[in-house]
Amino acid sequence: MRWPWQRPTNTSTCGRARLLPSATAGIAFEAVYTITWRAHRRAPSGVEAAVRAHVHTTALKAAAEAEAADLSAAQDRVNAALPHRHRTQHYRLLGARATLRLSAADQDLLRQRQTDEDRVRRLRFLKAHLYDHPDLVVLDRLEHHNPGALDDDHVAELQRLARLITSCDRWWTPLMQQWEQLGQGFTDTDRQQQAMLALLDALKSLNGGGPPAPTGVPADPSRRAHP
Repeated sequence: MRWPWQRPTNTSTCGRARLLPSATAGIAFEAVYTITWRAHRRAPSGVEAAVRAHVHTTALKAAAEAEAADLSAAQDRVNAALPHRHRTQHYRLLGARATLRLSAADQDLLRQRQTDEDRVRRLRFLKAHLYDHPDLVVLDRLEHHNPGALDDDHVAELQRLARLITSCDRWWTPLMQQWEQLGQGFTDTDRQQQAMLALLDALKSLNGGGPPAPTGVPADPSRRAHP
């Protein structure tokens, strides 16, 4: 109901989308508003611009906390924050609603990021559950071949690979960690190099003049494990 002295109700829609930065870095929402409002008596002529600015400012704060990956949830968040039945000196805001979307470029960027994140999660899973256990590496390789497709030499190479990975974890990884810590004890680059060379010379001396080889490495260095 509108009293005789009240101004008529206005509905404003956006001809052009407004940008709302999201909580996802580098991606912004495109917002289109539908606003219902009524100007007060003696309101200035540019009051509609003030109404639009009020709604957009409120939407900015809500959208900045929303992730672009869930567009529906972001839109609900923004609409829940928009003012309703809000009165100011020059107008009364009766209702506002935002429709959010993403540009084609931002959709492509978001899909690429999600693909990259899925790949990283899979790599971390494989690192934690597969490649930290050499026997599982061998089983993984065997699983990619039909039963009986691998000859005895190939299976033997896979077994040797498992032993090599195990020995490297037990021998070379701790050694390289100590080697790195030794070098960090010197601020001068030349002294870091000298310290590492001194450690290598000590290992050669203990091994009769040659660097120690991990257990499982074949005598012929030209042999390589199958990938």
